Amino acid sequence: MDFQYEKGADGPQKVWLVSVTVARQVHNDAAEELTELAQSCGYSVQGLTEAKREKPDPKTFLGSGKIEEIESLAKASECSILIFDVALSPAQQRNIEKETGLFVLDRTSLILEIFRQRAKTKEGRLQVELARLVHLSTRLVRGWTHLERQRGGLSKTGGPGEKQIELDRRMIGVRIKALKEQLKKLEKQRNTQRKSRQKGRALTVALVGYTNAGKSTLFNRLTKGEAYAADQLFATLDTTARRCFIGDNTEVVLSDTVGFIRGLPHQLVEAFKSTLDEAAQADLLLHVIDSSSPAREEQISEVNKVLKEIGAENIPQIMVYNKIDKDGNKPFLTVDEKGVPKSVAVSAVTGEGINLLTEAIAKVASMPEEVVEEDDDEDWLKEFEP
Repeated sequence: MDFQYEKGADGPQKVWLVSVTVARQVHNDAAEELTELAQSCGYSVQGLTEAKREKPDPKTFLGSGKIEEIESLAKASECSILIFDVALSPAQQRNIEKETGLFVLDRTSLILEIFRQRAKTKEGRLQVELARLVHLSTRLVRGWTHLERQRGGLSKTGGPGEKQIELDRRMIGVRIKALKEQLKKLEKQRNTQRKSRQKGRALTVALVGYTNAGKSTLFNRLTKGEAYAADQLFATLDTTARRCFIGDNTEVVLSDTVGFIRGLPHQLVEAFKSTLDEAAQADLLLHVIDSSSPAREEQISEVNKVLKEIGAENIPQIMVYNKIDKDGNKPFLTVDEKGVPKSVAVSAVTGEGINLLTEAIAKVASMPEEVVEEDDDEDWLKEFEP
């Protein structure tokens, strides 16, 4: 059994969204982001319920009363799916479906489905399939109502055999093992390609950042390329790397990586580690930030969490505050007391401040490595005012 949510015969499926705040974990753009995620997946959003909980209800996360209210609103809008902006346990997901009679997706399942739709390369598709199978293996019971034991043995009264769910779990385990082997081979090819690029001793620069921060647009601006870029979450998943000249004579290898997001499913981070290794092996990270976002500081924190998870937290960063055409700020470049570039404000769309960014990259390329790596003071972050 596999999760695939396709358009119905009458167009996109109608969904009702549930944005949940647990304790004091407030996310300024939670409702807007959930809406964009659902729309990115091809759903027709009919409405949204915001809820608060001090702690999750073990049975339905929100409690029966709130679930009944959500069911009423969703069915009145002819929705067939509820999407929760939290990670639900398999039991919670089953209980909500049983109480409402509606299909339920949690945040993890939704993001996995978006990745399934967007992956284009062979490696990307294999990585997404691996992540989805790992997630599915914990939820197999959802798809089976025929869990009576199969009969085993040769005679009519043979001993009990395996449950269907056990057979399915074993089949998924075999597929997961095969996927991991294929990805290891592709990772070896990627490492060989990376080594060949590094022979030229060009500075390796990786673009990282929250999804929809404008990484691909900035990549195209710096490389004069045509990588796919769109104003939507996870527009591109597959890493693109190009050699290009920054300024007059500074050659770099620039990589555009998959965007990060709050609550990025752990199995996706694990599956995409070989792709994200482009960031972990880089000499310099351009941390692209949507300066116009009200949740800018939260997004910076989320990106840094993932960088730590893939072992890239100590790689020198330049914070690139993008989209100044939207927030009214002017281009700027800040450096620390040693002259190491630390932050730049640009607009990838209009080109404002790009000369300051190329100047900063060229400066890092010309500096001794130990000078760039020694400074870990983050006080300069406070200098930026929205």
